Amino acid sequence: MKRLFLLIPTLLIATISLSQEEFDANAIEKIKNEGLNNSKVEEIAFNLIDKSGPRLTNSIGYERAANYAVKQLSDWGLTNSKTEPWGEFGRGWELQKSYVAMTKPYYMPFIAVPKAWTESTNGEVSGKIVFLDIKNEEDFEKYKGKLSGAIVAIKSTNNQGPTFEADALRYTEEELNDLVGPPNNNSGSRFTPEQIAEFRARFALRRKITPFLKEEGVALVINGVNGRHGTLFTSSPRDYAKDAPKGISEFEMAPEHINLMARLAENGVEVELEAEIKASFKTDDYKGYNVIAEIEGSDPNLKEEVVMLGGHLDSWHGGTGATDNAAGCIVMMEAVRILQATGLKPKRTVRIALWGGEEQGIHGSRNYVKNHFGDAQTLELKPEHSKISAYYNIDNGTGRIRGVYTQGNEAVKPIFFKWFESFDDIIDNTTITTRNTGGTDHLGFDAIGIPGFQFIQDPIEYWSKTHHTNMDTYERLVIDDLKQMATIIASFVYNTAQRDEKLPREELKK
Repeated sequence: MKRLFLLIPTLLIATISLSQEEFDANAIEKIKNEGLNNSKVEEIAFNLIDKSGPRLTNSIGYERAANYAVKQLSDWGLTNSKTEPWGEFGRGWELQKSYVAMTKPYYMPFIAVPKAWTESTNGEVSGKIVFLDIKNEEDFEKYKGKLSGAIVAIKSTNNQGPTFEADALRYTEEELNDLVGPPNNNSGSRFTPEQIAEFRARFALRRKITPFLKEEGVALVINGVNGRHGTLFTSSPRDYAKDAPKGISEFEMAPEHINLMARLAENGVEVELEAEIKASFKTDDYKGYNVIAEIEGSDPNLKEEVVMLGGHLDSWHGGTGATDNAAGCIVMMEAVRILQATGLKPKRTVRIALWGGEEQGIHGSRNYVKNHFGDAQTLELKPEHSKISAYYNIDNGTGRIRGVYTQGNEAVKPIFFKWFESFDDIIDNTTITTRNTGGTDHLGFDAIGIPGFQFIQDPIEYWSKTHHTNMDTYERLVIDDLKQMATIIASFVYNTAQRDEKLPREELKK
């Protein structure tokens, strides 16, 4: 049975005024009705995820998704819908074939994903596995001159047993309460100085292994990575620069499979493997791109001012990037669709941005901020800096909104609390914390004093199963949560666009 959201007859008064913060209650009801009863999130999700495929920055899959978004936003009536270059990124990369299996002592197909931007193998390679065990500089000597044409494996340190906790979680009231507190500066560490020194030494040693293996002329490297139950966390050798030297061919393999081979080898059983990687580099255009579109403001005195919303469109390549971060793009596209479908006319211009290059260093949004608003290093500001009211971001998976991080901005708390009151029926334990959160695209805005906000979301399976993994696929989406997020975002954007003044911002620290 289709569940309908019922409009409340008592909300006939157009404006609510609480603690001097006014908003159009009828407009919010229109947004809720459209977002919860006429949602298009599944249609958007199919096109961004299943139809586009993995969206590695500057890949063909990223182009497919960006082109779809540009056309769809334009079809909904947004203006200036385009891909906008943010600067030089580097080479694109496209995986065309991936295969790996153990052939001795018996045949068994394995779960493995090539590293992004890895080189192709020289056709299908096969042979005995050589397990690398390098704990110090002296250990390199025992392998020198012995690895030419070899298949080298590096065992996973992940030895997880049974899982007694659920993969999917929603925040409890107690956990949300723990988030409320003074702003953090992320300067503390849960590691001792000795542990930090050990990590650095291990990392420095690990960085020497790949050049060593390349010099030795290995045929293929199999890296054991973190994960469980067939889920593995994917990454990149980061050789995407246009002038990057040729690297080596590398797989990342589920711990259950690489550790199976390791146990066999440790017990004197000969292990052989066959594998192939076929990949191509895209070198016709080294620039990185964002997707940009606008709902033009309706007020002649305010339409030069902007409210922005966005999320990163690029993903890793092991899955199809459903929760990281197609979910954020689905929500933001649906939010502007809702505003268009309701016929509401925001006073300020609403600008949506779907960012590229986030996974390689938040490049798309940071460079957009630098190109349009100001330089975070020099704090030299552009004229547009004074014209933007706020930026809203989604990049924590498919889970519903439970509140917002204000990045230390105390002045917006009472405003946001008033706005959240319209959603008491679809949000529990609304939490607004002045704490900072990092690792995503609001940071570039916050760095130059523009109010930039990431919402608090239920984690669901984000950290346990989907974040940067081969299992980040359409099936991991929670559709009702996406509807809730899009509805709330649309209202926040609309309320921001309608205020007499821009949102309060902190003084820029120079």
